Amino acid sequence: MLYDCIIIGGGIAGLQGAIQLGRYQHKVLVIDANEGRSTICQSYHNILGYPDGVSGPELRRIGREHATRLGVVFAADRAIKVDKGEAGFTIETDNGKSYQTKRLLLSTGIVDRIPPFAELQPCLGLSVYVCPDCDGYEVANRKTIVMGAGNPGANMALTLYYWTKDIVFINHEQATVDEKLLAEMAEKNIQYIKKPISKVLAKEADFHGVVLEDGKQITAERGFVAFGGNEVKSQLAQQLGVELHNNKHILVDPRTKRTNVEHVWAAGDVVAHSEQVTIAMGDGSQAAIWIHKSLLGE
Repeated sequence: MLYDCIIIGGGIAGLQGAIQLGRYQHKVLVIDANEGRSTICQSYHNILGYPDGVSGPELRRIGREHATRLGVVFAADRAIKVDKGEAGFTIETDNGKSYQTKRLLLSTGIVDRIPPFAELQPCLGLSVYVCPDCDGYEVANRKTIVMGAGNPGANMALTLYYWTKDIVFINHEQATVDEKLLAEMAEKNIQYIKKPISKVLAKEADFHGVVLEDGKQITAERGFVAFGGNEVKSQLAQQLGVELHNNKHILVDPRTKRTNVEHVWAAGDVVAHSEQVTIAMGDGSQAAIWIHKSLLGE
C-alpha cells in the first residue's frame, strides 16, 4: 500500500498530526516504538482542558483512540531507515517491514537523560520534573532538590530561583561548574553539593529527597532533573539530508513545519523550539494542514 502520509513517532505531535490528517480522510500510518518522553510523564499540568493534570500515557491513549476512529493505522515498530525515491519514501523498520508513502512527518522527539533510580519513575510529572517552563510553577515556595550535572544542573537551579528560594543543587556526576554560575548560586544562597546520590527517597509518587554516597540524607518536597545531554532523535532526518540546528534539532519553516527536504515535515520536541506538549500539538496540526495542501496539489 502507498500511504498518503506516514508519521514516525506516536507521541503528542504525531498523534495530533494523525488526527488532523485522518479528518482529511487521508491514508495515514503511524510508526511508533512507544518509548518517547510522553510515555513516562505521570502528569502534565499546563494543558488547556486539564486543570488537574493528565498523564502522558493517558493523553496518548485518548489520541490513539481518536485517530483510530478516523481510520489512522498504527504499527508498533521502530523506523530504522528512510530512502527518498521518485514516487515518495520507503521506510524500513526493526521488525523487517517496509512501507511506502507520498509524504513524511517526523515526530521522533527527544529522550531525557534521567539517572537510573527506579524510585524516580513514578514521581515524574507529579513531584519530580524536567522542564521549568512546564512545571516550575509546581515547586513554588517548596524546598527543591536539583539532581543534575555541571552547568546544566547549575542553570536549572538558578532558573528555579524564580519560583522558590529554597534550592539544593546536587552535582551527582561531579562535573565542572563554571565559576560564574558558582558565584551566582552563592549570591542566591542556593546550596551546592558536589557528591553522588546513592538513593532516591520516595513513597509511590511522592519525592522526599535523596541519600548521598556518604550516607547523608537531604530532604525536600520536590525534585528536578537536569543532567544535560538529552538525545535528539533526528537520525532519520539526517539520513534524508534534513537541515539540523547545531544541537541536532530539526529546522523547519515556522509557518508550515516543512523541512528543507521536499515532502518532509517535522513536529514536536525534535524541532528547534521550546519543548512543550501544547506546542507539539500545534506543530502536529499545522504540519498536517500543509501536508494536506501539498497532497491537494497533486
